[in-house]
Order: sequence, then C-alpha cells, then structure tokens
Amino acid sequence: MLGFSPFYLLSCHQQAKSEKKVKATVDKISNRIVLQPFSDFTKADAHKISEKLKKLGLKTEVAEPIKHPSSAWRVGRARYRADSLIRYLSGFTSEGDITIGLTNYDVSTTKDGKEDWGVMGLGFRPGKACVISTFRIKGKNREEKFVKVIVHEFGHTRGLDHCLNKTCLMRDAEGKDHLDEETGFCKTCASTLKTRGYNIYSKG
Repeated sequence: MLGFSPFYLLSCHQQAKSEKKVKATVDKISNRIVLQPFSDFTKADAHKISEKLKKLGLKTEVAEPIKHPSSAWRVGRARYRADSLIRYLSGFTSEGDITIGLTNYDVSTTKDGKEDWGVMGLGFRPGKACVISTFRIKGKNREEKFVKVIVHEFGHTRGLDHCLNKTCLMRDAEGKDHLDEETGFCKTCASTLKTRGYNIYSKG
C-alpha cells in the first residue's frame, strides 16, 4: 500500500496555496502592456520591438524614454541592478498594467549566492514590471532573441514559472543561451496565459 508522508502532503498544500495566490494576483489585470525604453534605447527601436510583439499576440504601447535611476547603478561594474530597475518601474505602473523596461546596458541580480550575476532580463512572479537588456544577447538574430527574452520575462509577471519543455519560451536559461532552441510557448504555458486574457503565439 502506498502512503504519503505528512511533509510531502504539507509541501503539496503549500505549493497549491502559492499557485492560487499567484493566480489571484494576476487575474486582476487590464492587459495594458507598456514598453518603457530607457534613455539609451531609442523610441524608434522600441516601436520595432512593439510590432514584433503584436505579431505574437501581445498588444503593446510605447512610452517616451526615461533616464535610468542613479540608485540602480553598480559603481565599478558599469551595469545596473535589474531588481532596482524593476522596483523603479513598478513605482509608476498602475495596478493591472505591465511595464517592460528596455535597455542596452548590462543588468544584474543576485542568484545562487552570487551578488552580481549578469542577466539578459529579469521579471518577478507575479509582478507589475520587468526589465530586459540587449547587452548579453549575441548572434546574428539578436532582435529575435531579444523579443524572446521579453516574452519570457513578461510570462513571469503573469505568473508563469520556468518550464521543463526545452523548446518553450519559459525554459530556464540556467546561465546559458538556449534562445535558438525555443520555438514558442508550449501548450500548457499558452493555455495558462489564455486564461489570463492573452491569446499569444503557441508552437502547438
């Protein structure tokens, strides 16, 4: 006879509560998505990205470029703290909206015990804002990769966790560049976004 330990049952219960909390938070959305370029990222380039996102099913608006907050600057590292930028953007983002910060500067966060881990982008789950940088995106198809990172971080703000499907846009980068292997949202992730008001591209 199979049995389950109290610890296992408690863990499952806690995870279920966490998922319900995430869903309850992201269900209160207006579906308004604002691309917020920082001063080093041109409005024209932001409009190009907006058009690509619209083809995927994400209707976005483009705001006027703003300066990076000086408090987010990493002295001696020539980069910005991604989490600080997110807090800054969240500060003027209305409830239910999503602000996507765009920058060419390198950005970092704390990960796996490393205080200053460089990343392509960062988004909290759930959250009101995320930030994406072109700095670490390499290759001939940099613009397409940049769009994929944007969609990935947007997914986090809408409550999606990392996905084990290797071709899904929600795949965990784990410090590497797997973007060429990602072809779209898997059916599960796409279905979750659909329940939250986003009919976004799925690879099927």
